[in-house]
Amino acid sequence: MSVKRILLIGFGIYIGGAILLLALFGSEGENEEFQPQEEFRLDPWIEINIGGLDMSINRAVFYLFLACVLTSGAMVYIARRMQQRPNKVQTAVETLYNLTYNTITRGNMSEQMSKKWFPFVATLFFFIWISNLIGYLPLPTNTHEKVNIFGVELPSFAIYAATANLSVPLVLTLVVWFSYQVEGVRAKGFVPYVKSWIPKGTPKAMRPFLLVIEIISQTVRIISLSVRLFANILAGHLLILFMGGGLGVILGLAVLGWITFPLALVFFIFEVVLVATLQAFIFATLTSIYFGEATSAEGH
Repeated sequence: MSVKRILLIGFGIYIGGAILLLALFGSEGENEEFQPQEEFRLDPWIEINIGGLDMSINRAVFYLFLACVLTSGAMVYIARRMQQRPNKVQTAVETLYNLTYNTITRGNMSEQMSKKWFPFVATLFFFIWISNLIGYLPLPTNTHEKVNIFGVELPSFAIYAATANLSVPLVLTLVVWFSYQVEGVRAKGFVPYVKSWIPKGTPKAMRPFLLVIEIISQTVRIISLSVRLFANILAGHLLILFMGGGLGVILGLAVLGWITFPLALVFFIFEVVLVATLQAFIFATLTSIYFGEATSAEGH
């Protein structure tokens, strides 16, 4: 039997099953209490208030802690087991090392700056990458919805990523932004650094306008760098939530679960395989580009 015929038969079963379920159950499945936004609500697990500052432990803090532990633990574990003949794990890590050092860092900075800032850029890449990946592991962290197991109420399984909370990418972005601004001033001096924002050969009458535009551009980088990471991870989680059954519950059509679940699986694989890695790569690459621009001798 040809692949084309198998695909046609599978598609026929898929459509036939949807029609059958629609005929049998109709609009069953409506749940007016279901609120998709509750999946991302951060209930405090341990309330901590210091001088009016809320420092409570919640799901986002847990995922941050988990990402830090896994990132540090993985690197220390591999570093202590380096071999002359690398195994598969060491080979994979060395490939990632080559990516972060040669492609991301040295590809956008001078050699001197690469040696200085490579640990920072590599840490950003691995932390964001691991944080994104564990965000697609179902863990019992949803305290809003609980399940009863042998009389004990436990949090239900859910997927959540620390990077899907804007505060985390924003803090990372602010660290990057202030670091490369300080490095640029160190390398050139304050006035020459600001002057380097304006392309050489620009007429004097145009320089004030370009300076204002560049100041706005520098400020907007805080928004673009943080929101890009936040929005992509959040959008991926929302797509999986809705396609995995949320849409059927909202519309009151249980049959939609049959139709949308395969799409949820496709989105899940796409997010894990491509988006999680790509967003870490983009964040680290843009960080290197900003450092390279700030410290380059030529300026613009």
